[in-house]
Amino acid sequence: MKLLTVNVGRPKTVEYSDAPGGATGIDKRPADGPVAVRDPGPKGVGASGLAGDTVCDLRHHGGSDQAVYAYAREDLDFWERELGRPLANGSFGENLTTSGLDLNGTKIGERWRVGPDLVLEATSGRIPCRTFGGWLGERGWVRRFTQQGVTGAYFRVLVPGEVRAGDPIEIVHRPDHEVTVALAFRAVTTERELLPRILAAGDALHPEELRTAREYVAKYGDGDDGDQAAPSGPQGASGDRTGAREGRTTV
Repeated sequence: MKLLTVNVGRPKTVEYSDAPGGATGIDKRPADGPVAVRDPGPKGVGASGLAGDTVCDLRHHGGSDQAVYAYAREDLDFWERELGRPLANGSFGENLTTSGLDLNGTKIGERWRVGPDLVLEATSGRIPCRTFGGWLGERGWVRRFTQQGVTGAYFRVLVPGEVRAGDPIEIVHRPDHEVTVALAFRAVTTERELLPRILAAGDALHPEELRTAREYVAKYGDGDDGDQAAPSGPQGASGDRTGAREGRTTV
Protein backbone atom coordinates (compact mmCIF):
# COMPACT_ATOMS: atom_id res chain seq x y z
CA MET A 1 0.00 0.00 0.00
CA LYS A 2 1.59 3.21 -1.09
CA LEU A 3 1.16 6.76 -2.28
CA LEU A 4 1.70 7.05 -6.01
CA THR A 5 1.51 10.84 -6.30
CA VAL A 6 0.72 13.92 -4.24
CA ASN A 7 -1.39 16.27 -6.37
CA VAL A 8 -1.93 20.02 -6.02
CA GLY A 9 -3.86 22.51 -8.11
CA ARG A 10 -3.59 26.17 -9.03
CA PRO A 11 -6.65 28.37 -9.57
CA LYS A 12 -8.08 28.50 -13.06
CA THR A 13 -11.09 30.51 -14.26
CA VAL A 14 -13.65 28.36 -16.09
CA GLU A 15 -17.25 28.72 -17.20
CA TYR A 16 -18.51 25.72 -15.22
CA SER A 17 -17.40 26.77 -11.70
CA ASP A 18 -19.96 27.92 -9.14
CA ALA A 19 -17.30 29.69 -7.08
CA PRO A 20 -17.33 33.47 -6.81
CA GLY A 21 -15.23 34.69 -9.71
CA GLY A 22 -15.61 31.39 -11.54
CA ALA A 23 -12.29 29.87 -10.41
CA THR A 24 -11.51 26.23 -9.58
CA GLY A 25 -8.52 24.28 -8.37
CA ILE A 26 -9.76 20.89 -9.57
CA ASP A 27 -6.97 20.58 -12.16
CA LYS A 28 -4.44 18.91 -9.85
CA ARG A 29 -1.00 17.79 -10.99
CA PRO A 30 1.62 15.61 -9.25
CA ALA A 31 4.08 17.57 -7.14
CA ASP A 32 7.78 17.09 -7.76
CA GLY A 33 8.91 17.01 -4.13
CA PRO A 34 7.56 16.70 -0.59
CA VAL A 35 4.32 18.47 0.31
CA ALA A 36 3.42 19.61 3.82
CA VAL A 37 -0.04 18.54 5.03
CA ARG A 38 -1.84 20.02 8.04
CA ASP A 39 -5.29 20.82 9.40
CA PRO A 40 -6.47 23.86 7.40
CA GLY A 41 -9.06 25.00 9.94
CA PRO A 42 -12.88 25.05 9.93
CA LYS A 43 -14.94 24.94 6.77
CA GLY A 44 -15.61 28.40 5.42
CA VAL A 45 -12.22 29.59 6.67
CA GLY A 46 -9.80 26.76 6.00
CA ALA A 47 -9.05 25.60 2.48
CA SER A 48 -6.93 22.62 1.44
CA GLY A 49 -4.80 20.70 3.88
CA LEU A 50 -1.93 20.58 1.39
CA ALA A 51 0.59 23.37 1.03
CA GLY A 52 0.48 24.83 -2.47
CA ASP A 53 -2.98 23.43 -3.23
CA THR A 54 -5.96 25.66 -4.04
CA VAL A 55 -9.59 25.49 -2.93
CA CYS A 56 -11.56 28.29 -4.56
CA ASP A 57 -15.05 27.96 -3.07
CA LEU A 58 -14.75 27.94 0.70
CA ARG A 59 -18.53 27.87 1.09
CA HIS A 60 -18.66 24.20 0.16
CA HIS A 61 -15.11 22.88 -0.12
CA GLY A 62 -12.07 22.49 2.08
CA GLY A 63 -11.88 22.78 5.84
CA SER A 64 -10.84 20.36 8.55
CA ASP A 65 -13.24 17.55 7.63
CA GLN A 66 -12.36 17.72 3.93
CA ALA A 67 -8.69 18.54 4.31
CA VAL A 68 -7.39 15.77 2.04
CA TYR A 69 -9.09 13.85 -0.77
CA ALA A 70 -7.73 10.46 -1.85
CA TYR A 71 -8.60 8.35 -4.87
CA ALA A 72 -7.30 4.92 -5.80
CA ARG A 73 -5.35 4.33 -8.99
CA GLU A 74 -7.33 1.12 -9.35
CA ASP A 75 -10.57 3.15 -9.48
CA LEU A 76 -9.09 5.58 -12.00
CA ASP A 77 -8.23 2.51 -14.10
CA PHE A 78 -11.86 1.39 -13.84
CA TRP A 79 -13.04 4.76 -15.12
CA GLU A 80 -10.46 4.70 -17.91
CA ARG A 81 -12.13 1.53 -19.19
CA GLU A 82 -15.63 2.94 -18.71
CA LEU A 83 -14.90 6.28 -20.39
CA GLY A 84 -12.46 5.00 -23.01
CA ARG A 85 -9.86 7.67 -22.27
CA PRO A 86 -6.69 8.00 -20.20
CA LEU A 87 -6.94 9.49 -16.72
CA ALA A 88 -3.70 10.72 -15.19
CA ASN A 89 -3.13 10.80 -11.45
CA GLY A 90 -4.97 13.85 -10.13
CA SER A 91 -7.62 13.71 -12.88
CA PHE A 92 -10.45 13.52 -10.36
CA GLY A 93 -9.08 16.44 -8.36
CA GLU A 94 -7.65 14.10 -5.74
CA ASN A 95 -4.79 15.17 -3.53
CA LEU A 96 -3.49 11.65 -3.00
CA THR A 97 -3.49 8.94 -5.65
CA THR A 98 -3.04 5.60 -3.90
CA SER A 99 -2.16 2.05 -4.86
CA GLY A 100 -3.16 -1.18 -3.13
CA LEU A 101 -6.03 0.24 -1.04
CA ASP A 102 -9.80 -0.14 -1.24
CA LEU A 103 -10.80 3.48 -0.78
CA ASN A 104 -14.53 2.77 -0.95
CA GLY A 105 -14.23 0.04 1.67
CA THR A 106 -12.37 2.40 4.00
CA LYS A 107 -14.28 2.76 7.25
CA ILE A 108 -15.34 6.13 8.58
CA GLY A 109 -12.88 6.86 11.38
CA GLU A 110 -10.19 4.64 9.84
CA ARG A 111 -6.74 6.13 10.34
CA TRP A 112 -3.79 6.02 7.97
CA ARG A 113 -0.17 6.85 8.50
CA VAL A 114 1.25 8.22 5.27
CA GLY A 115 5.01 8.55 5.18
CA PRO A 116 6.86 8.90 8.48
CA ASP A 117 4.56 11.33 10.31
CA LEU A 118 1.22 12.22 8.67
CA VAL A 119 -1.87 10.62 10.23
CA LEU A 120 -5.24 10.97 8.50
CA GLU A 121 -8.77 9.97 9.56
CA ALA A 122 -11.50 9.13 7.03
CA THR A 123 -14.67 11.24 7.25
CA SER A 124 -16.80 10.68 4.13
CA GLY A 125 -16.98 9.95 0.44
CA ARG A 126 -16.79 12.57 -2.29
CA ILE A 127 -20.13 13.88 -3.52
CA PRO A 128 -19.86 15.20 -7.09
CA CYS A 129 -20.79 18.70 -8.19
CA ARG A 130 -21.22 20.64 -11.43
CA THR A 131 -17.58 21.70 -11.45
CA PHE A 132 -16.46 18.05 -11.43
CA GLY A 133 -18.79 17.28 -14.34
CA GLY A 134 -17.65 20.32 -16.28
CA TRP A 135 -14.00 19.51 -15.69
CA LEU A 136 -14.35 15.97 -17.06
CA GLY A 137 -16.63 17.06 -19.90
CA GLU A 138 -18.74 13.91 -19.63
CA ARG A 139 -22.47 14.26 -20.22
CA GLY A 140 -24.51 13.19 -17.17
CA TRP A 141 -21.33 12.73 -15.15
CA VAL A 142 -22.70 13.72 -11.73
CA ARG A 143 -25.49 11.14 -11.98
CA ARG A 144 -23.19 8.48 -13.38
CA PHE A 145 -20.55 8.97 -10.69
CA THR A 146 -23.23 8.92 -7.99
CA GLN A 147 -24.85 5.74 -9.28
CA GLN A 148 -21.52 3.94 -9.52
CA GLY A 149 -20.59 4.92 -5.96
CA VAL A 150 -16.82 4.69 -6.50
CA THR A 151 -16.23 7.87 -4.55
CA GLY A 152 -12.78 7.93 -3.01
CA ALA A 153 -12.44 9.28 0.53
CA TYR A 154 -12.06 12.54 2.41
CA PHE A 155 -9.80 12.76 5.44
CA ARG A 156 -9.13 15.08 8.33
CA VAL A 157 -5.55 15.61 9.52
CA LEU A 158 -4.80 14.26 13.01
CA VAL A 159 -1.02 14.58 12.90
CA PRO A 160 0.61 16.90 10.34
CA GLY A 161 3.56 15.85 8.23
CA GLU A 162 5.26 15.91 4.87
CA VAL A 163 4.45 13.35 2.18
CA ARG A 164 5.84 12.55 -1.23
CA ALA A 165 5.33 10.10 -4.09
CA GLY A 166 6.30 6.57 -3.09
CA ASP A 167 5.59 6.97 0.63
CA PRO A 168 4.13 3.88 2.33
CA ILE A 169 0.56 3.96 3.63
CA GLU A 170 -0.23 2.01 6.79
CA ILE A 171 -3.68 1.49 8.30
CA VAL A 172 -3.05 2.17 11.99
CA HIS A 173 -6.66 2.03 13.22
CA ARG A 174 -9.77 0.39 11.80
CA PRO A 175 -12.99 1.00 13.77
CA ASP A 176 -15.23 -1.81 14.95
CA HIS A 177 -18.32 -0.83 12.97
CA GLU A 178 -19.66 -1.47 9.46
CA VAL A 179 -19.84 2.11 8.19
CA THR A 180 -17.64 2.35 5.13
CA VAL A 181 -17.12 5.36 2.89
CA ALA A 182 -19.32 3.66 0.27
CA LEU A 183 -22.15 2.97 2.75
CA ALA A 184 -22.15 6.55 4.02
CA PHE A 185 -22.17 7.86 0.46
CA ARG A 186 -25.18 5.74 -0.49
CA ALA A 187 -26.97 6.83 2.67
CA VAL A 188 -26.70 10.55 1.91
CA THR A 189 -27.42 10.22 -1.81
CA THR A 190 -29.41 7.33 -3.29
CA GLU A 191 -30.48 5.16 -0.32
CA ARG A 192 -31.66 7.45 2.47
CA GLU A 193 -33.08 4.50 4.41
CA LEU A 194 -29.47 3.65 5.28
CA LEU A 195 -29.00 6.87 7.27
CA PRO A 196 -29.71 5.30 10.68
CA ARG A 197 -26.93 2.79 10.11
CA ILE A 198 -24.22 5.39 9.59
CA LEU A 199 -24.77 6.81 13.09
CA ALA A 200 -22.60 3.92 14.31
CA ALA A 201 -19.58 5.89 13.07
CA GLY A 202 -20.30 8.63 15.61
CA ASP A 203 -18.32 11.84 15.61
CA ALA A 204 -15.78 10.45 13.13
CA LEU A 205 -18.41 10.97 10.43
CA HIS A 206 -18.38 14.23 8.48
CA PRO A 207 -20.47 16.59 10.68
CA GLU A 208 -22.87 17.49 7.87
CA GLU A 209 -23.66 13.82 7.26
CA LEU A 210 -23.92 13.13 10.99
CA ARG A 211 -26.43 15.96 11.34
CA THR A 212 -28.47 14.68 8.40
CA ALA A 213 -28.58 11.15 9.83
CA ARG A 214 -29.68 12.42 13.22
CA GLU A 215 -32.42 14.58 11.69
CA TYR A 216 -33.63 11.61 9.65
CA VAL A 217 -33.88 9.37 12.71
CA ALA A 218 -35.62 12.10 14.69
CA LYS A 219 -38.27 12.40 12.00
CA TYR A 220 -38.63 8.82 10.74
CA GLY A 221 -37.15 6.61 13.44
CA ASP A 222 -34.41 4.06 12.97
CA GLY A 223 -36.50 1.71 10.85
CA ASP A 224 -36.56 -1.10 13.43
CA ASP A 225 -39.68 -0.32 15.43
CA GLY A 226 -42.46 0.25 12.94
CA ASP A 227 -42.07 4.00 12.66
CA GLN A 228 -43.47 5.74 9.61
CA ALA A 229 -41.59 5.06 6.41
CA ALA A 230 -39.34 7.75 5.06
CA PRO A 231 -39.69 8.88 1.46
CA SER A 232 -37.47 7.13 -1.05
CA GLY A 233 -34.89 8.93 -3.14
CA PRO A 234 -32.40 11.62 -2.21
CA GLN A 235 -34.61 13.86 -0.08
CA GLY A 236 -33.50 13.91 3.54
CA ALA A 237 -35.18 14.66 6.83
CA SER A 238 -34.92 18.38 6.22
CA GLY A 239 -35.91 18.19 2.58
CA ASP A 240 -32.38 18.99 1.47
CA ARG A 241 -29.82 17.08 -0.53
CA THR A 242 -26.84 17.01 1.79
CA GLY A 243 -23.63 17.00 -0.19
CA ALA A 244 -25.42 16.81 -3.55
CA ARG A 245 -26.46 20.41 -3.02
CA GLU A 246 -23.07 21.37 -1.66
CA GLY A 247 -20.97 19.24 -3.97
CA ARG A 248 -18.15 18.36 -1.61
CA THR A 249 -15.28 18.17 -4.04
CA THR A 250 -11.77 19.48 -3.53
CA VAL A 251 -12.02 22.48 -5.82
